[in-house]
Amino acid sequence: MESSVEKANPLAKKLAKIKDNQFENDKDTLEALKELSTFFSENSIRTRRNLRGEIEGRSLAINQDIFKAFHQVKEGKQIISRFFNDKTNRASNFLDSALNDVHSQVLFMDQSCKGMSTKLAAVKTRTHQLMSQMTSFQTASNQLSMEQMVASKMIETFQLTPAEVTELQSFDRSVNPEFFTALRKSKHIHQQCKQLLQSGHQTTAFEIMEQMASYQETALERLYRWTQNQCRNVDSPDSNILLTQAISCLQDRPILLKYVVDEYCTVRRGLVARSFLDALTVGGPYGTPRPIELHAHDPARYVGDMLAWLHQMTPTEKENAQALLKGCDKSDIGELVKGALSNITEGVCRPLRLRLEQVISPDIGPAVLHTLSGLIRFYLNTIGEVVPNSALIETLNDIFDQCHHTFLTSLESHVHRLLERIQPPSQDLSPSLGVNQLLNLLRDVLSGGHIVDAQASDVAEVVSRVLDPLMQFIENTAGRLPRVDQAAYTLNCVYQIHSSLSLYEHVEERLENLQGLMENQLTLLSTEQATSLIHSLGLGPVCALLQNQNDGELLSNIPGMDSSSLQSFLIKLDALLGAPDALQLAQWKLLISGSHRKIIQRRALDTVLSIYEQLYDAVHNPANCYENPSSIMPRTPQQVRNLLA
Repeated sequence: MESSVEKANPLAKKLAKIKDNQFENDKDTLEALKELSTFFSENSIRTRRNLRGEIEGRSLAINQDIFKAFHQVKEGKQIISRFFNDKTNRASNFLDSALNDVHSQVLFMDQSCKGMSTKLAAVKTRTHQLMSQMTSFQTASNQLSMEQMVASKMIETFQLTPAEVTELQSFDRSVNPEFFTALRKSKHIHQQCKQLLQSGHQTTAFEIMEQMASYQETALERLYRWTQNQCRNVDSPDSNILLTQAISCLQDRPILLKYVVDEYCTVRRGLVARSFLDALTVGGPYGTPRPIELHAHDPARYVGDMLAWLHQMTPTEKENAQALLKGCDKSDIGELVKGALSNITEGVCRPLRLRLEQVISPDIGPAVLHTLSGLIRFYLNTIGEVVPNSALIETLNDIFDQCHHTFLTSLESHVHRLLERIQPPSQDLSPSLGVNQLLNLLRDVLSGGHIVDAQASDVAEVVSRVLDPLMQFIENTAGRLPRVDQAAYTLNCVYQIHSSLSLYEHVEERLENLQGLMENQLTLLSTEQATSLIHSLGLGPVCALLQNQNDGELLSNIPGMDSSSLQSFLIKLDALLGAPDALQLAQWKLLISGSHRKIIQRRALDTVLSIYEQLYDAVHNPANCYENPSSIMPRTPQQVRNLLA
């Protein structure tokens, strides 16, 4: 629709044509517009209408000016013609000769130009070939530059610098951080060559790997020598960071690492052994602490000080070994440290064994030996957590076994000697002096063991070694006494043993056995005491009659159960109520335990009260036809119980 309108409208066509013209590239149009701007100063309807006429007027004026100028030229030409007519003939000849010279020169120049064109074409042909060669040379130069850059990068990546090679191979130089940097770089290059192999450069990769391996071998040999020398002079691995790095680098060569660790252990073993001997004989700086051997007269302190010194030494050496090997793999550090500690502590085994064997002797007594055994076992367990499966632990195990065996032998010997000295029971049926001595021995042994590290099995063994022969001896000795005396004597001895043993732990089973044995003796003595009371009160016939009473038979008519016979029993009962201890057995009074006496007395009186209750019920029973039973037995069983209580 719009295109049809444009075709019908001439103005639109002109506008479109003007729009399509590129006036910035049309110089004539630009000059015309510039000239138009000199006289077309007002844009109005009148000036636009008169623009065409004004332009035509200006064009006419310009043409008139041209005409006037040509007219003047024409008039001047006529004047010049008249001036030169008379000289034409003279100049003609001169012009001909001059033109001939110019013509010859022009011909010469033409030939020269043709020759130069020919030469220029030839030169252009040769120059084209030269440009082609220059282009190929430039391409080759660019390729060589790229190859040089790649080669430089490859050399930088896969080669060591001369300074780094010198650091790795120079044996007369000390190991420094640059050495480890160069060694790490060589290892990195060796590792990267494996990737280079996969890219197809097998020959180059193998050559570089072989070169790096050679550098590493030389460097590790130098590092091994330096590390060995450092291990001979190291005081604390924490202060020597380079040594720790060297140990971690030697992990790649387990044999070299083992040799270095062995060298370190040898040095430390000698230092530890000398320090131990100095602690034994010289003491600390300025005499503090004092030499351990000054306390050799006190076996427990002497052994305890030596083992305490070892207990302080082992954690320090463990920390030093861990600091030395902290750069190694964590999975290997544990075994390496254990092996190093076992090697280091081996130096103190011989002097320690000699001194402990000198101390451990049956002459020092079982109590001291048991204390030493506990000390050795305690430090054996404590040090064993730091240096397990070491020569030191084996030494302590051997010494502990020897000490324990010597202790048991000494204990059995002392028990045997004391049993031989025990006197027969005295008239007071109290434990003899030998029994008390054996109990004192047991007390001393158990007290010494509890100070350090008491164990249930150890306590049970000690108790069995002492009490089993003692109980057997008491049983044999008491067997020669009368029955009641035997029970009283046995009860006194067992009570003494029970009282001494109850102060300690891990003896519950033994205490239960002793308590059962005492209960048997208490039962026997209670029965004897009750029988004695029944006999003293004349209750024997009464008990028999009460138990053998026939149905329908009157107790009041039975001889011995009449009121007069019962009055005799009641009089004796009143005497018992007034003095309950008067009718007790003589052996009852010899018991050393007040609680045992009360138990026996209470059980015997309970038996008498039981018979009194039966008799009281029978007298107050109307079926037995007792006259005025309240006058016969005025006290109730509860009243009698209260009086006896």
